[in-house]
Amino acid sequence: MVKELYFRFRNLILYGIIGGFCAALDFGVYTALCYFDMMPYLWANIISIHVGIFMSFILNRSINFKVKDKTTRRFLSFYAVGLTGLGISELMLYLMVTLGGMNELLCKLISIVVVALIQFVLNKFITFRKTINS
Repeated sequence: MVKELYFRFRNLILYGIIGGFCAALDFGVYTALCYFDMMPYLWANIISIHVGIFMSFILNRSINFKVKDKTTRRFLSFYAVGLTGLGISELMLYLMVTLGGMNELLCKLISIVVVALIQFVLNKFITFRKTINS
């Protein structure tokens, strides 16, 4: 039964593992750039996020979804999905915290789950579908 569940939800499980790894990588790069005073924190954040997106794309493309054609087009789609997730997260936090008066940390956790699920679906069916239109 466990094996059956794994194969049924393999993509989602791997997407979560890869996402967790890439979030840790993002945080590690950010911390290193700030800790060693290599650059201001806003620039460090921009670089670390891009490292996370790039690594996430590579790992999801090669390990999770196993598609290697049309790399540039798929990356641009993946990046757009990332920006979409950012917008959804910002909207959710605004609605829940500012308008709803909820706790910021709880709202961030909720938005992470919701955005991760939305991005998984978008990436699976748009970015990493087996055939992509030219």
